[in-house]
Parts: sequence; structure tokens; C-alpha cells
Amino acid sequence: MPPLEPAPPLSRFEFWPGWIFYLPIWGLVIGLAIRHRGLRLPLLANPALPAGGLVGESKSEAFAALSGPERDVLAPYATLLRCGNAGVQVAVAEAAMAAAGIGYPVVAKPDLGCRGAGVRPVRDRAELLAYLHGFPRGETLILQRLAVGAGEAGVFYVREPGRRQGGILSLTLKYFPEIIGDGRATIETLIRRDPRAGQVARLYLPRFAGRLGEVPASGERVPLVFAGNHSKGAIFRDGRGFVTEALVTRFDAIADSIPGFHFGRFDVRFADFAAFRGGQGFTIVEFNGAGAEATHIWDSRMTLFGAWKTLARQMALLFAIGAANRRLGHRPEGWRMLIARWRRERRATKRYPLTA
Repeated sequence: MPPLEPAPPLSRFEFWPGWIFYLPIWGLVIGLAIRHRGLRLPLLANPALPAGGLVGESKSEAFAALSGPERDVLAPYATLLRCGNAGVQVAVAEAAMAAAGIGYPVVAKPDLGCRGAGVRPVRDRAELLAYLHGFPRGETLILQRLAVGAGEAGVFYVREPGRRQGGILSLTLKYFPEIIGDGRATIETLIRRDPRAGQVARLYLPRFAGRLGEVPASGERVPLVFAGNHSKGAIFRDGRGFVTEALVTRFDAIADSIPGFHFGRFDVRFADFAAFRGGQGFTIVEFNGAGAEATHIWDSRMTLFGAWKTLARQMALLFAIGAANRRLGHRPEGWRMLIARWRRERRATKRYPLTA
């Protein structure tokens, strides 16, 4: 990964309330719906994914759609429906992991959810038991092999129906903040006095409940976040300048392996940034469809109007792709089902364990 360049700790709008930041975008959505004669067109962006991947989609259903040789690039995983005694389910989970060819450490995450909700590393049986105790019954979780490599990126890919080649609309490089002990200050003090973390301490302090008074040794590095999600505290940088033809070609092949995939973001891990730029040596840990976002807008150097311009382009492409698929005969699911998906996701997200 390129080193984290000096930049303002936060942009002026990074942590605005969503209803304020997205207000102009909702106005644009209404305009696009009128222009294309269909508010539900985003549901048609990826016909093979439930609701086009807009809301309430199952991660494991999306994973199952990736087939052929390119499936090898997806980190292997097992699923488990949370029910019954957590201690008994640990054995069931370990059997499912063994069948999938994976063992500890794994990443545990909800099958239904977004923005990194409920994502935690699980290093052994004790941590899996603790995760299951905190996971809501009746919901499905995913146990996925912990991908090798410290580098992480979000690759936003778009291809219009009927075209053989697509493009990478956004490449976001993700960095994981940490504090460094001095042998005197507590974890809470180190977080609060950090130029960036101190401004959004609410994101980090709950993760260290019971450890806030701990004093890290001099030089000891304490990671503040595990999940590569901006809303959970990861640092994002605009990586569009690093996109290569080889990278686009590789994601063309991956998109070809997902029937009807035209619009979405792939979250990947890698050890060698040069190899990743060449379209090699990376692992997909997750991908989403119409509900994805061009996350380079959360680079602290981004201007507000630059972010809105990016989202405006993204929405215009989303509706255009949906309209093209409608002309091919695809029809969106009904409002009742869509609202039910949204409500279920919203209810479940509130019950997930704290994100690491």
C-alpha cells in the first residue's frame, strides 16, 4: 500500500448526519426517476441479485452467484443460522468451517447487513462462543477465512448492459488507524488526544470498554478498528490514480462470472499493492450491488461539491443501467417486498454485536 499521505484529519462533512449530506442526492434521485419513468429502476441494476443488491440482500446469496474460475478469488466461507444453545452451535460452526476448508482465524459477520455492522475477527473457539452469545437468534452469520495481507481496497465497478468492457468508477484505499503507547497515557487519553481519533472518539471508545484505563507500553501499537468501513473509523483515500487497464480487465472477468452483474463495489484484501494493480494477488471478502457507494468521497481531502458530483454521476449510471435492463424485459420486485427487506435489515442491524 502507498504510505498514508498527510491530509486534514477530517473533511468538513465526513460525519454529518446522513439526512443532511444526502439531501441533494435524494432530490437528484427524484429527478432521475421522473426522467426514466421509474423510481424502482435501481432494483434492476443487477437482475441476478435480490433487489439488485440495493437493500436487504444476503451476502451468501451474492457469493453463491460468483461462479467459474473467478470464484477462487473469493475468500472461502461457511454460514450458520443462529439458533439454540451457543455452546452446541460452536461445534456445528466448526464442522461447517472444516467442510469449507477453513479454520481459525476467521472473520464473523452477519449475512444480512451493511456498513460493517457486526463484523469481528474470531481467533479461536472462545471468541466464536462469545460472538454467538451476542448474535441474534433467527439470523444467519458468515464465518469467512481471514484474508492474508494488510492492504484493503474498495473497487467500484460499472458496466452498461450489452457492453463487453466496463470501468472502475472508484478505487478507495483503506487504512486502519492506531494509537502508539508512551508508557504513561491510558488508551482513552491516547484516543482523545489523537488529531483525528479525538474528533470522532465515539467511534472507538466503546470498543475498548473495560480497557480505557489500560496504559500501553512505550512504542506499543494499538489498532483502533478492524473492519474496513468508514462509518466504523477506517481512513479512506482516493486511489483512482492507481487504476490500471490490467485491473479493469480482471474485474471485467469477475463481473462476467456473476450473471447479470453491472453495478457494485468489491471489497478486497491484498499483500502486494503492485500485484493488485496488475489484477493479481488479491482476495474478495465482500461485494454489493445497487446499494454500494463510491467510497473515495470519504477521503478527507475531498470537497463537498466533489463528493456530491461523484454521487450524482453514480446515480445517473445506476438509473441508466436499470432502464437498459428494463428494456431487456426485466421487471423490479414490488414495493411491499422492498419495504419488507428494508425493515428486516434495519431491525437486525440494531441487534448485532459491536463491530471491531
